[in-house]
Amino acid sequence: REYQRATEAGALLAIEFTGLAEYLALLRAAARALAPLGSSVMFYLAAAVSDFYIPASEMPEHKIQSLDGPLQITMKMVPKMLSPLVRDWAPDAFVISFKLETDPEILLAKSRQALEKYRHQVVVANVLESRRTSVIVVTRDSQTPLSLSDEEVAQGMEIEEKIVSYLQGQHTAFIERK
Repeated sequence: REYQRATEAGALLAIEFTGLAEYLALLRAAARALAPLGSSVMFYLAAAVSDFYIPASEMPEHKIQSLDGPLQITMKMVPKMLSPLVRDWAPDAFVISFKLETDPEILLAKSRQALEKYRHQVVVANVLESRRTSVIVVTRDSQTPLSLSDEEVAQGMEIEEKIVSYLQGQHTAFIERK
C-alpha cells in the first residue's frame, strides 16, 4: 500500500531493466538527473544484479551443441557502480545498497567493508535463507536488526515494509544533518 501511494504521489521512481548494460545506463542517467536535488534523493539499490556476467559480445550466436562435450564458461566481473554513483553522479544523495550472503558469519564484515569502500550511507544485510523475514541495517556507526514476527508473517506483511519505514527515518535524519 505504501509503495502504491509513493508511486501515485510521484515520490518513487522504480526503474525496470532487462540486462546489465541497460541497468548501468539507467542508473547513471537517473543519478545525473537527480543529482541537483542533493540530499533529498534516496537511491535504494535493491536490484538483484549478479556479481558475474557474460558480455553480449562473447555469447554464442547459436545453440551450444552437447556433442562438443562438457561446457566451460568464463564470466566477467560486473562493474561496480557504487563508487561512481557516490563520488561523481549524485555525491549528496542518500545511497542504500544490499548485501546478501549465504554465510551469516561474514555478513556484517562484508557489509562494513562495502560501506568503507564505497563511502555510501547504508547497507541492508541479509542471509539467503532468512532474507524474507529478517535483515540487519548497517551504517558506519550502527547495526539495527529488523525482523518479522510469526504473527506479521501470518498477516502477509513483508520485510520491505519495515526496511522502508526504518530507512525513511534514516533519510530524514541525513537530510537534517546536511
